[in-house]
Amino acid sequence: MQFQAVYQEGDVFLPKLEFEMSFSQTGIITDLKRTQLLIDQLADRSEFFILRAQQNEYLQLTVEELITFLINISERDERAAQLLDYFALQDERKVKIKQLSPSKRTYVTLLRVYFAHQPTLVLEEPYFFLEEQDRRQLKRILDDLAIGKRILILTSNVEDALISCDHIYRLDKLGFHPLDIRDAEDTKPEAAEQEQPNITLQKINTKKEGKVILFDPPEIDYIESVDGSILVHVDGENYECALTLTELEQRLLNFGFFRCHRSYIVNLQKVREIITWTKNSYSLRLSTSKPAVVPLSRSKLQELKALLSL
Repeated sequence: MQFQAVYQEGDVFLPKLEFEMSFSQTGIITDLKRTQLLIDQLADRSEFFILRAQQNEYLQLTVEELITFLINISERDERAAQLLDYFALQDERKVKIKQLSPSKRTYVTLLRVYFAHQPTLVLEEPYFFLEEQDRRQLKRILDDLAIGKRILILTSNVEDALISCDHIYRLDKLGFHPLDIRDAEDTKPEAAEQEQPNITLQKINTKKEGKVILFDPPEIDYIESVDGSILVHVDGENYECALTLTELEQRLLNFGFFRCHRSYIVNLQKVREIITWTKNSYSLRLSTSKPAVVPLSRSKLQELKALLSL
């Protein structure tokens, strides 16, 4: 597999990449912007099937109707009942996709890879949004697919790459290099304890009505500072957080969040539209369960465009 180099202000941001992929699963651990650059270079190549993170599905269909639809368009010689058993979805067969839990809805969307005819499958953050049971089911399916296909997993999380990848690389400002899993496994306990603070945070602590509520970063729509309070917005509701915006910005950087305004941090996966009100006034419209628009500072516009390769 080959990728062309990408330069930013005269410096190499994405080096020229070339590596072998056999019938197996290969993982690349990198950040959101480099993931987007990699996917952009594969988008027009017919031998690749690309499944982006949080890709939408036909929400009005039931699970069984979706599986039947995918069988028909892919012209596979299989029955829906047989695949519902294989996907472990018999209990959800009559449930509309919009009524599934976030984890199960993501899992059902990821099943499109099973029907892809392309020899190479490219998945962005396939495990990150899944609960443990759905992770296990997806791993089983990808392991089966890897017998006859090449699978490339792009993720920001080492643990997600370790779940099923046979070969893992790290792509960052230091370049592109293999991740030596054996060295990590041989690390002494005391050394592991010393490295613990560098592990990527996967939960954001909030409070509401006296309860402590933990959110995975992808669940968060945006965060704002209001009269000295930090509010985390999730699915139309807001929750108080004790961390500052600066602390949250640092913790969420590798999960695709962007400081779009001095008082706002936004989940870029939820951004649907950049709105231009006047020459110096901009906003971001989010694709969320309830309509949401957050301000975009003029000084942040070019940085956002570069991040999204616009």
